[in-house]
Parts: sequence; C-alpha cells; structure tokens
Amino acid sequence: MTYAAPLADIRFTLREIAGQADIAALPGYENATDDMIDAVLEEAGKLSGNALAPLNRTGDQQGSRLENGVVRTPEGFVGVYRQFIDGGWNSLPFDPEFGGQGMPWLLATAVQEMWQSANMGFGLVLLLNQGAIDAIHHHGSPEQKATYLPKMIEGAWTGTMNLTEPQAGSDLAQLRSRAVPQGDHYLITGQKIFITYGEHDLAENIVHLVLARTPDAPPGVRGISLFIVPKLLPNADGSPGKRNDVRCVSIEHKLGIHASPTCVMSFGDDGGAIGWRIGEEGRGLSYMFTMMNNARLAVGVQGLAIAERAYQQAVAYARSRVQSKDDTRPDPKPVAIVRHADIRRMLMTMRSQIEAMRGLGYYTAAAIDCALKHPDTDARRKAQDRVDLLIPIVKAWFTDLGNEIASLGVQVHGGMGFIEETGAAQHLRDARILPIYEGTNGIQARDLVGRKVAKDGGETMSSLTAEMRALATALEVVAGDDTAVLADAVAKAADALDDATAWVAQTGKADIGAALAGSVPFLRLAGTALGGWLLAKGALVAHRRLASREGDPAFNEAKIVTARFYAEVILPPALAQLGPLKSAGRTVFALAEEQF
Repeated sequence: MTYAAPLADIRFTLREIAGQADIAALPGYENATDDMIDAVLEEAGKLSGNALAPLNRTGDQQGSRLENGVVRTPEGFVGVYRQFIDGGWNSLPFDPEFGGQGMPWLLATAVQEMWQSANMGFGLVLLLNQGAIDAIHHHGSPEQKATYLPKMIEGAWTGTMNLTEPQAGSDLAQLRSRAVPQGDHYLITGQKIFITYGEHDLAENIVHLVLARTPDAPPGVRGISLFIVPKLLPNADGSPGKRNDVRCVSIEHKLGIHASPTCVMSFGDDGGAIGWRIGEEGRGLSYMFTMMNNARLAVGVQGLAIAERAYQQAVAYARSRVQSKDDTRPDPKPVAIVRHADIRRMLMTMRSQIEAMRGLGYYTAAAIDCALKHPDTDARRKAQDRVDLLIPIVKAWFTDLGNEIASLGVQVHGGMGFIEETGAAQHLRDARILPIYEGTNGIQARDLVGRKVAKDGGETMSSLTAEMRALATALEVVAGDDTAVLADAVAKAADALDDATAWVAQTGKADIGAALAGSVPFLRLAGTALGGWLLAKGALVAHRRLASREGDPAFNEAKIVTARFYAEVILPPALAQLGPLKSAGRTVFALAEEQF
C-alpha cells in the first residue's frame, strides 16, 4: 500500500504539455518560478508518501463513525490534518488578500493529484473545502469573504456542498429545503444527503453552502438561492461561537471511501439554522456551479490519482510475484510475472492512459489560469471556452478510466487481487464512486453535447483539432518510424473528432434525443483523442531531447514507447466509436418503452 509521487512525469507534464513557463509569466504568478514549483512538488511528494499514504488502509478498515452527534475520523487523520494545515498546503492557489499563496491552479492540480493518490478518503475534505472557497471568493459579499475565507484558506474551517435531497437526486429543480428571511439572516430548514465531510473532527468549524428556496421563489431551478450556514456561528471577532441548528443524523455505509464520512444533514430541527444568502436571490444554482466545476476538475483528478495508485501497486506486485516460465526463453524456471506478455499489455494499458489523463488534466488547469490571469480579454474568453468544454470530459473520461485501471490492477494480482489484504481491491472500491458524484458521467456527457458543443456549434472543439493537426504536421517532418506512426494517429484522431463534433452539433439542432443517445461515446472519443494528442506532443519533446542528449535517455525513450502504444492500441478502438455513436442516436429510441 505504499505510494511514491511520480515526480519525473509530473514535472515533464507541467513543463512540456501544460506550458508551466507560460503560466508563470501571467500577471500575479511571478512567484511561480521553476525552483519554487520544484520545491513545492518535492515536499508535497514527501508528505503524500510518508504521512498520507500509510493511513490509506487504516482509513478503509476503520472508517469514520458517528458518536453522539460527532463524527470521528479514523486513527491518525486528526494529526495528519494538523500537519497539512501547519505546512500551509491548503492555501496554495488562493488569493493572498485572504491568506492564500497565490500560486497557479496548474501547480495546485499537480499537488492535488498526489493527495488523492496517497489517500483519497482523506483528500476529499481538501477537495470540498477548495470548491467552497472558490464559490465564496467569486460570489460572496466583502463581509462574507472577510469572515470565512481566511479561516477556510488556512484550513482551520472546512467547507461543504449541500445540494442533494432524498427526493431530488440530480434533479435540483425538485429541491424542497426552505430559507425564511428573518432580519439580516435566514432560517434554513430541510434535509440534505450524500454530504461529504458534512461533520468531522478535523477542523474547528464547518461552513455549509446550502441550496434552498425562499418563500416566494418560483418553482424549478430559478427559485433556488445559495446560503452560507456555518456549524458554529462566528463571533464578532471571527472566532467560532454557539452551535447552529444543523447536525449530522447519520453517515452512510458505502462500497468504498470508508474514511470519508458521507453524511445525512438535518437543518432546522429546532426552529431553523441561521444562514446568510450569497449574492442575488434565485441565482443559487449558477453560483453553486462555480464550486461544482471546481469539484468536477478535482474529481477527474481523483480518477487519475486512483489509477496511478493502482498502477504502482500492480507494477510492484508483477515484479515480485514469481509464476510460470518465460515463453520467450528456453529456461524452464519460473519468472516474475512482469515477464509475461499479457501482464505487460495490461501494465502498458494502465500507464499510457494515466499519462494521457495527466496531460489533459494539467492542460485544463493551465487553461483555468489563463482564463483568470491573461491580460488580454479575448485570450481569457477563449481560455474559458476551453475550460468549459474540457471540464465534463475530464470529469467523466478520467473517472471511467479510474475504474477500468483499478480493475486491471486487480487482474494483474490474479486471485490475490480479490483478497482484501493485498489492497488492490480497495482502489477498485474507492474508484467506483467517481463516475457518480459531482454529476454522473451521463450528466457530464449531456452537458458536453447539450450545452458546450451546442453553445458554439463545435467551434471550441475545432480550435483544439486544429492544434492536433499542427502537431501531426510537426511530427511528419521528423524522421523515424515512431514519429510517423504518431503523426498518422494524431491526424486520424483529429478527423474523427471533427466528424463526431459536426454530427453532434447538427443532430442536436434537429433531434436532441438522438444527439444525447450518442453523447457518452462522443465524450469517450473526445477524451481518448485529446489524450493521444498530448501524449504525442510529449513524445515529440522526448525525441528532440534524445537527439540533443538532454535529460534521462531512459525516461525519454519511455515517453515515446508509451505514446506509440497508446496510438496503436488505445486510440483505434476509441476512434471506431464514431459509427456506434451515430447508430445509438438512430436506434436507442426505436424500441417501445415497454421493452425496458
């Protein structure tokens, strides 16, 4: 159950794929020097490997428990959270005005990968707090920012997202929680479910962001407002005061992420929880989407993170497990299973898709930094358009792959993978929630097709495929079999993605049901194609480094081999989804409803 942060590949991806130097040159990021970033990555790797990872199995076995209204986290969590806060890790990407370090989201995303790989059950409290900070920073009043952001950025207080209710699920139009005005605040009543870290013993206060309806609000999502409802009401000096009328009434018993308390929260059992509205009445859902988009990127990174953890464990097992002879050699002695062809195929499948995810995830984080900081208005708008397009792809494609790669990790272990004591099964159990929360992956595909592509008719996607073709051209002029294979694969991926995007955009106008029926294959195709593009981009850099004798030759060779494996093994089946994508749109509604 050990974990070592893959610092070499993280650094390569930051610099060569995501454009770390360009991000550091943006106004406000002057302190993000190469030396500073390297130091942050090094220390984050130590903390994740030495402090967080050893608690991963403990957290899974013990779980969080509810005792007399208080949730107790597993052994060691309180201490490591204090270590985390004392190190200033919570403040990395946030506004220095409120105690943040003002570092790029690109760096914060790389560090977040390490936390989630090392211990996803623990990392969830950091993920939710990060999103709550982002929402208050963008939409809160000056007074709300001054009261809550310093404590939340420090990590002394943590934040939650309270959307789901028993009768509503993902259909937020059905929310029933109420917010009745009373003087300068509101009284909140209602029940919320699936609230991650809704109650815990890590921080001195918990700040709930709650969606609720005011008395005269219209039905549907237009009647939803957003409220700050702290567990402990802040005193005039900012310290936590008396207990608010909000409590955890139970925690869920789950397939995985046992360390993370998933709470049923009750607001207003004794008359009403005191809360303060964020922004305008009726705009709560749009405000909450700031937090949700932040969380969706982070959940995508969790898919990458759990895949990396499963891969590391699978490689270690394959190197140590001795079984059967090597079919490529005459020696009859048993060898480590890493010598066997199918084990290598599985490990290469895992590694190539992990590196493709890392490239696209960091690329998206860099686009967020451009959208926030670029001095040119048009450049900021174009960057935000890319972020909007890529977020559902990152969330859904990464988390689907997280499950598939964790499952491959179990397969590499053979029968021992099905036995809990090896730890491989925990990764698979933990990964299973990722395609579900923060909007199921079907909802992400619906968003991609029904909103993002429909918004501009596929123009933003076309700008990405244009960059893919430019890379294919650059690869074509470099001599060698590897670059020729990559050039052809990237060009074909661009063609397939353009074709699919055009079909989705056109079909969506005439028959939205048909377009949505093909939305999941479309998202899968988009993620796989874009991931292959960025792997090929890295391979071109590695090829040039080898030619100039720069860097570690073994690392550079591995980047080329991995990109070629992806191009020849992973890409073709994904690009072949274009036909089924269109067929699904024609046939999925052809059967009578009673067939289901």
